[in-house]
Amino acid sequence: MSDTSLSKREDESSVRTREETRASERYVKPAVDIIETEAGLTLIADIPGATKEALDVNVEKGILSVSAPVSLSMPGSPLYTEFEFAHYYRQFSIPETLDHEKAKAELSNGILTLTIPLAEAAKPRRIEVKTA
Repeated sequence: MSDTSLSKREDESSVRTREETRASERYVKPAVDIIETEAGLTLIADIPGATKEALDVNVEKGILSVSAPVSLSMPGSPLYTEFEFAHYYRQFSIPETLDHEKAKAELSNGILTLTIPLAEAAKPRRIEVKTA
């Protein structure tokens, strides 16, 4: 019996676990605030160290993706570090009632502000009633 259990252990150890097959790159989930108004949605994300050129804000099939690679180069050799930069990545499902074509993004001091207005068809409107 011990031979059988030993061979099973050898077989199990040769199988890669799920964690070993993932990419080695790490991501940080940036903190966000999402504010809904009558005009649409505003997303505010904290992404210090990201640059405007590297920032990628994308909407595809109702999924909003925000990603930004971050790198920090400091002069000299670090003696001790507790601060680690990683790429930012976050996704959100957003309603189809928003007008993705008119979205505006602004990056200032590590804060991304993304404004997506409501589509004209989704805005409430008053229908005038006429007398006959």
